[in-house]
Amino acid sequence: MTFRPATRAKRPALRPALRRAALPFALLALLATGAARAQPAVPDSMAQRMAACTVCHGPAGRAGPDGYYPRLAGKPAGYLYHQLLNFRDGRRHYGLMTQLVDRLSDDYLREIAEYFAALELPYPPPAPASAPAALLERGRQLVHQGDPARGLPACVQCHGAAMTGVAPNVPGLLGLPRDYLNGQLGAWRTGQRKALAPDCMAHVAEHLADADVAAVSGWLAAQPLPADTRAAAQAPAGNTLACGSAPEVGGTR
Repeated sequence: MTFRPATRAKRPALRPALRRAALPFALLALLATGAARAQPAVPDSMAQRMAACTVCHGPAGRAGPDGYYPRLAGKPAGYLYHQLLNFRDGRRHYGLMTQLVDRLSDDYLREIAEYFAALELPYPPPAPASAPAALLERGRQLVHQGDPARGLPACVQCHGAAMTGVAPNVPGLLGLPRDYLNGQLGAWRTGQRKALAPDCMAHVAEHLADADVAAVSGWLAAQPLPADTRAAAQAPAGNTLACGSAPEVGGTR
């Protein structure tokens, strides 16, 4: 009789659904403590902790490659902080983000926001415009002039003449993928994305037709960034639109 050594049973492969379910917990561990690596030990720095964010938002928060995860690097700190609060407190809805931040304190969320805001990295060139010329021209008009007859303010009224944002709470709209812009405008129109009252973007979005959303997002996504991509120090003169998360813009909170 021939005796064969006992063999260990093979473990079944982890199912894709289980792998996806485990991802938020793995990212949360990275966010809170930094990635564990072999010797030599990696310093416990914010850059190391924020490696969790770069899984989706790209290296150093430069933006994800799929067009749905926006750039974080260089965005105004107040804006980033409010978005982290919104995910944590239920005003924005994306399960993975909520699981990452729902146990983090206000102070730590502000620290995260300030870390990404301080990153000054070059933007990639914009994707070529694919929309018809007439639609793009409509987008340009809405961005720079709005549509007063329909109660639509110009985008530059809040986001700055160069569209790079206004410190500390208003984001720039250039350098964002068309799909992301479409998704966020749609989320405001349907109430899936909210901000502190008065919610000025919800007011703007409810006055946008489908064609307006396509026009604005298509035009913005095709625009090159100016040489100075930093947010403006103050909002344009004459702006009276009240925004709860940006009291400096409308003068109220």
